[in-house]
Amino acid sequence: MPITEIEGRRLTVTRLDKVLYPATGTTKGEVLHYYAQTAGAMLAHLYDRPVSFLRYPDGPDGETFFTKNVPPGTPAWVKTVDLTRRSGKTGRQVVLQDTASLMWAANLVVELHTPQWRKDEPGVADRLVLDLDPGAPATIVDCCAVAGWLRERLSADGLHVYAKTSGSKGLHLLVPIEPTPSDEVTAYAKGIAVEAEHELHEQVVHRMTKALRPGKVFIDFSQNSAAKTTATPYTVRARAEPTVSTPVTWDEIDGCADPADLHFLIGDIAERRERYGDLLGPLINLNRAKRLPRAKR
Repeated sequence: MPITEIEGRRLTVTRLDKVLYPATGTTKGEVLHYYAQTAGAMLAHLYDRPVSFLRYPDGPDGETFFTKNVPPGTPAWVKTVDLTRRSGKTGRQVVLQDTASLMWAANLVVELHTPQWRKDEPGVADRLVLDLDPGAPATIVDCCAVAGWLRERLSADGLHVYAKTSGSKGLHLLVPIEPTPSDEVTAYAKGIAVEAEHELHEQVVHRMTKALRPGKVFIDFSQNSAAKTTATPYTVRARAEPTVSTPVTWDEIDGCADPADLHFLIGDIAERRERYGDLLGPLINLNRAKRLPRAKR
């Protein structure tokens, strides 16, 4: 098995020629190359956040499973943290702090998911997220229309709003905030989602009930819960193609007329980063964090 050295760490990589995405012929080696190229930007968003893995070792058409626990065989040099779970039990999770650790995780073939809080303050969020999920026949184009309304509404509360594709069907809106208990963030986000449904009742639903969602955009505010996670910026998704949860500009959102306009694969990201830099950089700039208004009662 090939062994490579990254930042002084010896890492065994396996089955680099295995085709993970038959639709595009993308191999595991190409996916690892993508993560190596993108490590600088991605690690900034992973830093100090416990990671959950959606593993798909045989590609998106094979078995997939979600885990928060430290995988068996994890090298001693990969940082981990003990956390108390909602059940009251203590669990140990990985924290990806450097390129070597990121490449170790990538070799497992995973989607990376992180909470809105950091390891030193569990349950105290420093960002708010709204997940816009279209119910067919609605598409990401409909999400973009709703995102414009949400941006204006959140801006009226003095908040800065940034966006990325989910890498699946929809959009994630992200807001840097001063550290705030997750339950307060969830309450505020729910209030915004309810307000959006009231104002855009033909386009939006805030409840998860599947029967309500066809043709509408579901605003999932629940990912602000301390126990929930969201796809990390730049992670590759376990979809038919190697799509990426990609930061996008508001001009791109405003101009989106076709789902293909915001459909990005691993081969698209290097050029976008060269052109735009990290569009989500302000999320890790404390100067952009604002106090969250209290939820309306």
